[in-house]
Amino acid sequence: MQNNLQTSFCGMSLNSPIILLSGCVGFGEEYTRIKGFSNTKVGAVCLKGTTLEPRLGNKPHRIAETANGMLNSIGLQNPGTEIVIDEIMPSLKKNETKFIINISGSSVEEYGEIAKHFDDTDIDAVEINISCPNVKEGGVAFGNDPEMSFRVVEICRKNTTKPIITKLSPNQTDIAKNAARCIDAGSDGLAVINTVTGMAVDIETRKPVIGNNRGGLSGPSIKPIALLKVHQVYQVSKKYNIPIIGQGGITSANDALEFIIAGAATIGVGTALFYDPLVCEKINTGISQYLSDQSLSGVGSLVGTLQLN
Repeated sequence: MQNNLQTSFCGMSLNSPIILLSGCVGFGEEYTRIKGFSNTKVGAVCLKGTTLEPRLGNKPHRIAETANGMLNSIGLQNPGTEIVIDEIMPSLKKNETKFIINISGSSVEEYGEIAKHFDDTDIDAVEINISCPNVKEGGVAFGNDPEMSFRVVEICRKNTTKPIITKLSPNQTDIAKNAARCIDAGSDGLAVINTVTGMAVDIETRKPVIGNNRGGLSGPSIKPIALLKVHQVYQVSKKYNIPIIGQGGITSANDALEFIIAGAATIGVGTALFYDPLVCEKINTGISQYLSDQSLSGVGSLVGTLQLN
């Protein structure tokens, strides 16, 4: 691995600024068996979203291809916290990369309970998915209300000593305000952004393609939105030295560099893995070459260097 790619994020020493995003690599086993893939080429792997109890997820169809993107509505299908800790985590190759658990809950209390369970494990960090609906509040998504986001991060902070990364939703009025409240509650890092809510329609049946009617849009089509959100959140996070995972449509080294310049300390790769499982090596090579060409010592020297017009 090129020396100028090594970076630090939320106290973790990473081989590369690339983080494989939750939901795109399952619990890691899908990618470890691909010829040519190595966890040593990525900084961290964010594991599939995990809830307290097992979930079967949403009815099909769960995925639909769109122009330059993908809609998904998996519905957090997972075996539950207990199985993940007892059966899946022991198989992770922790000497190759860092592992981040992504947690989701249907109430503030559930988030806290899951965080507590993982605090007693050797997981490297906890990512909080606050895009879930709070069943006690009529289904309002935590991530679209800064005060609800605060409550979720706060209870997780009380229940774990692990680094906390909060995954912010773009489907809200003021993402910078939400970021500030998450930082106030104790978040060590921020992931910007989660998917953008969207829909696809089957003109023959006149029904939504997705079984859950709507899904989360990811891929290159959301990149301009994600870049702006990273820039907006960085204006808040830099005051507190809180790092950002920039994500949303990254498919090349140039994409990654744009996010880093906009304020991201690390970059998340997800949808691109579905059609190019070995894209990480290409991104690493491109970033490293750019840093060398610009006489920069590392990724940190490039973070937030955007010059506005």
